[in-house]
Amino acid sequence: MRLKDKVALITGGARGMGAAEARLFAKEGAAVMLSDVNVEGGKKVVAEITKKGGKAAFIKQDVTREEEWKAAIAETERRFGRLDILINNAGIFVTTVIEKTPEEEWDRLMDINGKGVFFGVKHAIPAIRRAGGGSIVNISSTAGIVGNTLEGAYTATKGAVRLFTKGAALQGAKDGIRVNSVHPGAIDTEMVAFLVDDKKHRKELEARIPLGRLGTAEEVAKVVLFLASDDAAYVTGAEFVVDGGYTAQ
Repeated sequence: MRLKDKVALITGGARGMGAAEARLFAKEGAAVMLSDVNVEGGKKVVAEITKKGGKAAFIKQDVTREEEWKAAIAETERRFGRLDILINNAGIFVTTVIEKTPEEEWDRLMDINGKGVFFGVKHAIPAIRRAGGGSIVNISSTAGIVGNTLEGAYTATKGAVRLFTKGAALQGAKDGIRVNSVHPGAIDTEMVAFLVDDKKHRKELEARIPLGRLGTAEEVAKVVLFLASDDAAYVTGAEFVVDGGYTAQ
């Protein structure tokens, strides 16, 4: 098992990519602490994992609140004895043209997608250092690499995550803490359901993707697993795109 005896904290673990990562990590031997504001969904994922013999627990967490980050990491260490891996997965997706983006929406995107990642890295570094090193994976987006007409504010947050990751990787290297980013494209999850539930819109989107389909949460989770594992022992400050070839065009 690729994560045997490792302990991981995964934010946004109640659904979508976070839930897929939690299930895969547990299958690969990790003890997993899931966090989310969605308590019912998070506990459901934990129940699925433990029913199959995996180790998992849930803590309610708003990633925009620094005190809740301290609590989540402290509870992870209390429950499982250490923290080896942080997956900054929690985030929101909004599509609005720039001139119609309210200040409140900009601030909310920046708080969850940007500040949430900052707090996570800030407070995970000492914990992972105590464990003797490990891995942080920040979930960005292809929107952090290329622009989109309807994603101005969202793009800004994911671009911030991309470059913040590289700075954190340089700082963490001396302590054996690897920091990388993953950039999913169009992934078939609840977050983008409003875009793809309409069959016409879905076909139009798929037509723009070289592989001709949307990705799955499980396909992203496998890339995250690689970066979290010792298989990626010489990988830090890197960005991994999972988009069916969209940004290669």
